[in-house]
Amino acid sequence: MSTMIEEDTIPFGLEYQDKSRLPHPYVTLCHIGFRSAALLWYLLCGIFSDSFITNFVLIVLLLSLDFWTVKNITGRLMVGLRWWNYIDDDGKSHWVYESKKVQGTTQNMVNSTESKIFWAGLVCFPALWGLLFIVNLFSFEFKWLLLICIAGALNGANLHGYLKCRFGKNNENIGTSISNVTQNFFRQQILQNVTNMMNSSTQPTVPQMNPNQNVV
Repeated sequence: MSTMIEEDTIPFGLEYQDKSRLPHPYVTLCHIGFRSAALLWYLLCGIFSDSFITNFVLIVLLLSLDFWTVKNITGRLMVGLRWWNYIDDDGKSHWVYESKKVQGTTQNMVNSTESKIFWAGLVCFPALWGLLFIVNLFSFEFKWLLLICIAGALNGANLHGYLKCRFGKNNENIGTSISNVTQNFFRQQILQNVTNMMNSSTQPTVPQMNPNQNVV
């Protein structure tokens, strides 16, 4: 995980912002607005238009606006994260996942309320589209499955990218980090169980007296 360039440093005076107010209210509205509009239009499209093509195009347009806005604007301003791709001179594709740099004792300019809104919107909407995919699959509404797959892919791409920015380390896969934590946990549990078994086997056994045995 890289750090952002110097242009992302905090301007003088902004470190004393009011924590009770959203620093980027319009950006926050756009973060929730486009994806909410796409989902609501999908659910209520029968009320406004009976044309499948018209509804399909409008929903894909809203999803595309949401993808571009979240990837290029809201993630950078609301949580200080961004991910992007470039192709080098050899034609090899590189993915970069960045986090805003902390200057000295100055903390990241991330409002806690904005951060919660950002991550809630980033996680909840892919889950909702996944639920709609299951509903349409079992109700045999196959014509909408392509649209739902597009929505899941666009929402999931941003979710994956920002999870890599947030939890990734040196551009390693999140799955690798989770796997390492899991392996360490089970290793500790195994060692603890082996230790308990060894301790129990080395304890001296006290012979029990038979109450029916006569004592001479």
